[in-house]
Amino acid sequence: MTELLFYHLQGRGIDSALPALLERSLQRGWRVVVQGGSEERLAALDSLLWTYRDDSFLPHGMAADRDAAEHPVLLTTGDERSNGAQVRFLIDGAVLPPDADVYERLVLMFDGNDEDAVAAARTQWQEGRTRGFAVTYWQQNAQGRWEQKA
Repeated sequence: MTELLFYHLQGRGIDSALPALLERSLQRGWRVVVQGGSEERLAALDSLLWTYRDDSFLPHGMAADRDAAEHPVLLTTGDERSNGAQVRFLIDGAVLPPDADVYERLVLMFDGNDEDAVAAARTQWQEGRTRGFAVTYWQQNAQGRWEQKA
C-alpha cells in the first residue's frame, strides 16, 4: 500500500528540511523524484543539493538530463519517473500524480504559514484517503524534529 506523508513546515523552510529527508531516503536504498512548481525553483534546488553541507552533497540530476534514468534523485516539474523512483516528494504546490499508487511513499511538503498551501494540503489529504493510501501527518516541533500528529 502506498504511504502518503504530509510534512507541515514550520520554522524551517523547504531548503533546510528537504535535503535531510532525501538523505534518509537514499540511505534506505530508495530512488527518488522531487516534483517542484517551476524550472526556476528546481534550478535553485539543484544548486542547493550540491552545496548544502560542506562535507557532503546529494547525487541528483534534472529530468531533462540525457542520463536522467541513472540519477538516484531526479528533479522535475512533471510526472517523470525515468529513474524508477519508489519515493516522490511533492513541493511548491505539486499535486498527487496520476500514477501515485506505483510509489511506496509520497511525501507532500507544505508551508504551514501559507493559508493557500494549508488548504491545498487538506484537499490532497482527502484525495489520498479516497484513493486508499496510508495517510500520516507530520509537524516540526520547536527543535525542528518531525513528530507524527495523525
